[in-house]
Amino acid sequence: MKAVDFFNNDRYAKMTGIELVDISKGYAKAQLHIGEMHMNAGNTTQGGVIFTLADFVLAAASNSHGRLAFTITGSVNFLQGSKPGDTLFAEARERFLHKRLANYQVDVTNQKGELIATLEGMVYRKEVEIDIQL
Repeated sequence: MKAVDFFNNDRYAKMTGIELVDISKGYAKAQLHIGEMHMNAGNTTQGGVIFTLADFVLAAASNSHGRLAFTITGSVNFLQGSKPGDTLFAEARERFLHKRLANYQVDVTNQKGELIATLEGMVYRKEVEIDIQL
């Protein structure tokens, strides 16, 4: 199974429109084209959509080692809004890797490279191997 196959099994991210762009050990990048369905009542991108994008790349980066990992904490900072027609990119970078825990920094930017949000997350690494070929 290739990495893309594994992450295409994330049905919620797929329904949202998130696409995995790049993945390597401890790193992942994804994109999301923002449409009307992503808007909240204030006419800006729903915070949950941005969190989902950030959590998806955190999951991709943390599972890239071939060991099943799940987010256990995630702290997000929303810095500015986005609107339909924007493309958001999320990049996760591993900052700490241990037997059971790992820490990641995620930056979410728009097509202009402007910082939209940041997420600091920690994952729990189970002793379950997954077949991911990078």
